Amino acid sequence: MNIEENAMGAVIDHQVIKSIGSSGQISLGKEHAGRQVLVETPEPGVWVIRTATVVPDNERWMHTPSVKKDLSAALALAQKTPAKATDLSKLKMAKAHGAKRKA
Repeated sequence: MNIEENAMGAVIDHQVIKSIGSSGQISLGKEHAGRQVLVETPEPGVWVIRTATVVPDNERWMHTPSVKKDLSAALALAQKTPAKATDLSKLKMAKAHGAKRKA
């Protein structure tokens, strides 16, 4: 079976016969090397393999709607605001030993 994508955006469906090697591995092709995939088994003898992007737990906060909104706004501002050189001589320098804080 070989269905190509058409002008209407139909799904491409290719069936290829593969053999599982003695080590239990199957090759999906070099073009997929290094990709992460989800392997689902909806019923015995049926596998659904989908490419996936895994987000580490400690980076999930960056994918929340509020952070995405803030990041989009920051990127939009950066695109419309031209970069300019900073005159380091005009910056206030912190004291080397720090100022005393009020208690």
